[in-house]
Amino acid sequence: MSDSVAEAAPRTREAVHEHSVPGFGTVRVVPLDPAADAELVHRWVTEERARFWGMLDHTVEQVREIYAYVDSLTTHHAYLVHRDSVPVALFQTYDPAADPVGECYQVEPGDFGAHLLLGPAGQEGPQAGFTAALLSALLGFCFREPGTRRLVVEPDARNLKAVQRMQQVGFLLGPVVDKPEKRARLAFLPRTVYEQMF
Repeated sequence: MSDSVAEAAPRTREAVHEHSVPGFGTVRVVPLDPAADAELVHRWVTEERARFWGMLDHTVEQVREIYAYVDSLTTHHAYLVHRDSVPVALFQTYDPAADPVGECYQVEPGDFGAHLLLGPAGQEGPQAGFTAALLSALLGFCFREPGTRRLVVEPDARNLKAVQRMQQVGFLLGPVVDKPEKRARLAFLPRTVYEQMF
């Protein structure tokens, strides 16, 4: 990494959302820095367990370029999610009307799209309740704006674990749709359902 790139990468980044989950820790949502975070994200997206993310064969430079492009958009955003001080997930949000998924269903005012990739389990291995605790904080981030009426997700239709996880949280399953890069299962979480659960 050149000195100029190293200087450009902030040492600490301010969280855009912070939520304390009892018995779990503090979840911090921090804007992803394409240069500083490319190697970490590359390690995550090229693991076999992340195959549905569609980046198994990407290089570090390709990952950096993709997230530099995302960073240039006003409709799409990428974040690292920290549990206390440890990065544990990659989280992306987007405006469905400005995304290819918007061509696959009838976008409604207040729709808010999201993607989530969990990082690898720590040395202690998978923890019971980890995903549910993390999701509770991330849903709070998604619904922080009153104008958000419905959360939209689109996991790969073959990723049954992700689809089941969404159903457990309260998402309503929508149709299976064909996107250029995958066959996806749409799922929707209306604000009314979220408010009843949280």
